[in-house]
Amino acid sequence: MSGKLAGHHVAVLLGGLSSEREVSLVSGKACADALERLGARVTRVDAGRDLAQVLANLKPDVCFNALHGEWGEDGCVQGILETLAIPYTHCGVLASALAMDKAKAKAVLAAAGVTVPGGGLFNRHDVARDHVIPPPYVVKPNAEGSSVGVFIVMEGANRPPHEVGVESWTHGEDVMVEPFIAGLELAVAVMDGVAQAVTEIVPTSGFYDFEAKYGEGGSQHLIPARMPKDDYDKALRLAERAHAALGCRGVTRSDLRYDPVKRDLVLLEVNTQPGMTPTSLAPEQAAHQGVSFDDLVFWIVEDAYARGGAGGRTQNRQPSGQKPQ
Repeated sequence: MSGKLAGHHVAVLLGGLSSEREVSLVSGKACADALERLGARVTRVDAGRDLAQVLANLKPDVCFNALHGEWGEDGCVQGILETLAIPYTHCGVLASALAMDKAKAKAVLAAAGVTVPGGGLFNRHDVARDHVIPPPYVVKPNAEGSSVGVFIVMEGANRPPHEVGVESWTHGEDVMVEPFIAGLELAVAVMDGVAQAVTEIVPTSGFYDFEAKYGEGGSQHLIPARMPKDDYDKALRLAERAHAALGCRGVTRSDLRYDPVKRDLVLLEVNTQPGMTPTSLAPEQAAHQGVSFDDLVFWIVEDAYARGGAGGRTQNRQPSGQKPQ
């Protein structure tokens, strides 16, 4: 393993400006440490508004984008990297922007035959004032991840979540409101277009919120998920179809809900830059397939190299660890 990326300069983009900054710092550190074990010269870049100038001065061979949330995951940073013609990991501009916008992503996925939740976008003040759809339902920002700003309004609730209407709300004027789908929480990582496994997530708090995702002992991950093989295979295929429909590349993670009684599967969303923390799902699924964390990080960087500069116009893959010539 040691030396696979010797002589290669990798800039790891981490931190950033979004509400998911703290998660990104953990993901970025884990990936930067792995890259150093692989022999790369690593520069950790806390991505700010001066990112273009910082990268122009650094001149890295490739950027490992470990940012999460707005600006880092929605196509903006990808556009900077396109302009600088620096190869970068994960999805390109269009797929990143599309997947981050839940309403637009749902429309594309539904057109591709992927079952998605109902509901729609509503003004946050209307949502805070009264029930816009009958409970139970879920309220979430249209362009956030990591369960930031998510509320579940259960059946019999007397009032909607007033938090979305307060002045301190920073997650956009329109929010996504969807019917609550009972059942198992599932996740499927897709690597190079191929689904890896289905993880069943069992949160200790009863809801897979931010703390359950990233806190110690917040949830239990069961691989493979406890479900009939036909439904397990269907979950794999749905994630692959969603990955392809949005134009994704590299590693993504699809989140799904599964009703074990009706045997219904619904795809909630696609994450174009899955978490790479010690408790993250994509690395766990890679390990389940026999791929270590360092090997996964190496593959992600190699995938970026294979696509070349300007976001991937060079499609021919190179031998392991070698830059395009």
